[in-house]
Amino acid sequence: MSASLVRATVRAVSKRKLQPTRAALTLTPSAVNKIKQLLKDKPEHVGVKVGVRTRGCNGLSYTLEYTKTKGDSDEEVVQDGVRVFIEKKAQLTLLGTEMDYVEDKLSRDRK
Repeated sequence: MSASLVRATVRAVSKRKLQPTRAALTLTPSAVNKIKQLLKDKPEHVGVKVGVRTRGCNGLSYTLEYTKTKGDSDEEVVQDGVRVFIEKKAQLTLLGTEMDYVEDKLSRDRK
């Protein structure tokens, strides 16, 4: 029985920042334009934040609000110059979804 000697060399490699292959949330051009339009009137805000709330027995309800800063545990999605922050509690339920903005006669006439 012969014993063999194995040699290995370990080198330090510069740290690489991993890039996500897919955004947590994608925005349609209509959603991007609407968010830009809304933020134009609120220059102190840097983007919008999507959250989720538990509502009674029918499950979850999504919230959308202006935000001035990114929270420590928020996921940030930047698309076409628009910043959307996703609260930690909402990240799994929104993963891989698409945000759209649709205006129809009913929503347009409501004031």
